[in-house]
Formats: sequence, structure tokens, C-alpha cells
Amino acid sequence: MNRRDVLSAISVAAATGVLAGAARFAHAAGVDVNAILNDPDAPVGGNPEGDVTIVAFLDYNCPFCKTSAVELARVMKEDGKIRLVYKDWPVIAETSVYAAQLALAATYQGGYQKAHDALMATRGKLSKEQISAAIKGAGLDLARLQADLDAHGDKILALLKRTMAQADSLGLQGTPTYLVGPFRTSTLDYKGFKQVVSDARKKQAGQ
Repeated sequence: MNRRDVLSAISVAAATGVLAGAARFAHAAGVDVNAILNDPDAPVGGNPEGDVTIVAFLDYNCPFCKTSAVELARVMKEDGKIRLVYKDWPVIAETSVYAAQLALAATYQGGYQKAHDALMATRGKLSKEQISAAIKGAGLDLARLQADLDAHGDKILALLKRTMAQADSLGLQGTPTYLVGPFRTSTLDYKGFKQVVSDARKKQAGQ
């Protein structure tokens, strides 16, 4: 499924218009760093006042995302000073779009992190039934989730489009992609995350 197909799927899933030239616009306008780091609608985990920010571009159908998410969670828990910005970037399959929409809708009942963790813990390529079951198993109210999706679908779609445009403006090729301070990397293990966070702190301190 290429990016044009994904954008089409996002629009169809939300019953709204297609994204007209957002990727070309992002390339022409350059990278808006503040928008990437501080989108008010993008979920944030970890320590909101952390001294290092990690921006994670992820897809719930990506096995490498699921593996590295476990390693990153361990580092974040031990470190305590990492701010994590989640970028739901559904580029693998149509069900990736569905999963991203439901996870973001869970924000409205304070459950994004629960939905995110549950979907990341579900192995294999996800079906809609698996997605719903995982989110229900995380303790979220599915009736409210659907109501929030109906009420805020346009806002969720706009966020997904912004994330797509941001990924294109950065020239990202696939998931997972992590922006750690000034560095960009992909799949990392525990030691790799520890090292890049340390390097980011040194870079920020001018060392």
C-alpha cells in the first residue's frame, strides 16, 4: 500500500475529502520543526517536562514498531526525563488507518496510552476485529469510543493528514522512525535507545 493509497484510505474511512497535495506542499514549504514537536493534538507520553523529546512515527501493523516499543518503554521508565510525542502514521495497511483512528479517538476518554499499548502488544497483522478486541481488553468504553470518533472524526483526520505531511517533509521512508533530539533513527534495542538519548543530551548541552 503506497502513500497515495494510504491517504485515500484515510479519507474514505472518515467519509471526507482527499488530501490535496499535502506531501508536495510539505516538501515545498520545508520542515516545520515546531509543528512536529508541539502539535497540540498529538498524544504525548513520558515526562511532559522531559529534557529530551523523542518523536515516534509508528504504524500498529509494523512488527518492528512493536518490538522497539518494548525497548523504548523500558528506557523511558528508567530514565524518567524523556518526553515522547506519538505520531500515528498508518502507511502499511487499511487496518492501520482504522487502528490509528480508534487510538486517537480514545484520547477523548483519557485512554490513548491504553489503546496504544494494547495495539502494540497485539502481534501480527491486525484485523478490525483484533483491533476492537484489543482496545476493549484495555478497558476502554467502545460505545463512547465510537461516539467520540463520530464527533471528532474530522479533527482526527486532520491530525493524520498533518502527520503524513510531516513525514513526507522529513523524507521518511517507513516505520518505525524515531527523532531523538537532533538525531533520526529507526529500530533500536535497549542499548541503542540509551545511547542515542545520551548523545542527544550531550548535543543539547553543546558537548
